Amino acid sequence: MSVIVSDVEKHSPADKKGIKPGFLLLKINSNEINDFLDYSFYIKESRLVVDFKTTDGTFKRVLIEKNENDDIGLCFETYLMDKQTRCRNGCVFCFIDQLPKGMRDSLYFKDDDSRLSFLFGNYITLTNLSDSDAERIIKMHISPVNVSVHTMNPELRIKMMKNKFAGDSLKYLKRFADAGIKLNTQLVLCPGINDGDELIYSLEKLSQLYPAVESIACVPVGLTKFRDGLYPLKNYDKETAEDVIRIVEDFAESFNKRYSTNLAYCSDEFYLLAEKEIPSDEYYESYPQIENGVGLWRSLETEFVSALESGEYKLSTERKVAVATGVAAYPLIKKLSALAEEKYVDLSVDVFEIKNSFFGEKITVSGLVTGQDLIKQLKGKITSEILLIPSSMLRSEGDVFLDDVSLSQLSDELNVQVVTVSNDGCELLEKILN
Repeated sequence: MSVIVSDVEKHSPADKKGIKPGFLLLKINSNEINDFLDYSFYIKESRLVVDFKTTDGTFKRVLIEKNENDDIGLCFETYLMDKQTRCRNGCVFCFIDQLPKGMRDSLYFKDDDSRLSFLFGNYITLTNLSDSDAERIIKMHISPVNVSVHTMNPELRIKMMKNKFAGDSLKYLKRFADAGIKLNTQLVLCPGINDGDELIYSLEKLSQLYPAVESIACVPVGLTKFRDGLYPLKNYDKETAEDVIRIVEDFAESFNKRYSTNLAYCSDEFYLLAEKEIPSDEYYESYPQIENGVGLWRSLETEFVSALESGEYKLSTERKVAVATGVAAYPLIKKLSALAEEKYVDLSVDVFEIKNSFFGEKITVSGLVTGQDLIKQLKGKITSEILLIPSSMLRSEGDVFLDDVSLSQLSDELNVQVVTVSNDGCELLEKILN
């Protein structure tokens, strides 16, 4: 396979050798180039023999000598250089299968690409991997790899993922572990299916791959109101969430005694469902799965309180702001805002809890709040000039929500300046005050 050069940086080594946009990059030092990972791996040498096919169909070979790790000035249309690998599973809990019709096409694409795991932290199931793919990951030492395991029981994994290869693909976990590839794993738990004894089994089997397996995140299945015709699943309640927490915390305590790390963690949502206090900052150690909703609550609170107590953040004038967040985070944001108001007497913060009417009110995370829900629930209620929202509400494709409402549309509809805030306690305090 070859990849098309979309542009060449001026005065770069490639430009000086006469390489033009439209050329096909074939090989570097006799190694075929199929995607960005191949390119970034083989480009590191100081002496490169690079083969191209020109726009008129002739072959061109150039010798480039450079400093080690320097680029040669080639640009490509995408990171991957070729098409993204589509997921071929039919997971009974798949969130994309629960989306309503009529949303933009990109939201219905199910990716399961090992390259995206390395580049952007996406989770893969391993079912798309071939032995040659695994060898390439090992050869290039692509690490860490984030894996959606769900269960270590091969037969159950086949049933849950509706893929006959789902059980056999678990072999790559040990293969990667033996090669020193670091692994972050997640278990999406479904009540009565892969929790209970199955969860204990999965934790024990994954722990045998420590230290290659650096973390295990246990997250509850998310169910929207659009499940007609799909596998019958139910949500976790207070009692079943408590059972999961007990299993995971018992495992973590036992594992910590032997290896001084917890290894496994429940997502914040389990603690909220169980109405239990979120663990301490120390419990989450280095927050290895914070992007997976594990420790987000505690991290944000710790950073916010620390920033508040530091005295570094000042309020220079009277100020009123509004903050909108999802149901799950509402109690925390309300608490932090009250702490800020207590410290700064000229500050007033209105916190709004946004229920998820679009996907169904069982969906409580801020990252799935839509623009239309914000508009419907906030219109006529905001009396400040600034509205803060979590940046997680917006998609990576740009300043748009899942329902294609743009940030500017939201601002116009509510007649307020909308400011996004990342999951950072210091940034939250700073934007509340300034």
